[in-house]
Parts: sequence; structure tokens; C-alpha cells
Amino acid sequence: MTKKTALIIMFFILGIVLIFQLLIFTEQIAYDNIWAGKLNSVEEMKSFVTISMVFIAFILVILFVKYKNLKAGKSNKIIEIFIWFFVLFFTLNTIGNLFAQNIIELILGTFLTLTSAILCFIIVKK
Repeated sequence: MTKKTALIIMFFILGIVLIFQLLIFTEQIAYDNIWAGKLNSVEEMKSFVTISMVFIAFILVILFVKYKNLKAGKSNKIIEIFIWFFVLFFTLNTIGNLFAQNIIELILGTFLTLTSAILCFIIVKK
């Protein structure tokens, strides 16, 4: 798989996750389906989901810069460091999802975070 293909798949995955987070924030989806069922109130959910959406937007910006650099044949060490951080983040998130109480979060969350970790690794490897 090429880095460009991995980036496009990541844009798609993160876009879907962002929509999912927005649906949770607007209470279209119950918040007990996320964070291993450990959220205790709507206010707590809104705080966590807001942070999550900002972080997802940040990941999208970094990956977009990487995409533009890739097309231009350029490299940026800071962007590479951020993407290595994303590999670590998604790997740790995968481990966390293995402890989810909700079966959907367990299966789908684990699959998405593991896939994201692998794709980010493909994007950043030499």
C-alpha cells in the first residue's frame, strides 16, 4: 500500500469518526457507547467529545500537510514526529478499546484504532 492510499483511507476513517463524535455530542447516539462506558453525565460527555473532535481535527490537519508534502516530494521532520505520536496514540487506544464494556466499541473501536495505527505507520515509515 502506498503512503498516498494510506492517507486517503485515514481521511475517510477520521471523517467518519468525526461525524460519529458529532452525533454523540448532539445526543443522537447515547454517550454510554464510548470511553468504555465510564462517562457519568452529559456535561462530562460534552467535554470529552469536544476534546476528541479537536484532536481529530488536529490529526486531519497534520495528515493533510503530510499529503501535500508527499505530493510535492518534500519532507518535514515535525510532521513525521507527530505522525509517529499518532501511531503510538492509536496503538494505546487499541489496547484501551479491548477493555470496552460495549461490544460495538470493543469490536468496531478496536478495529478502527488498530487500522489507524497501521495506516499511520505506513504513512510515516521510510
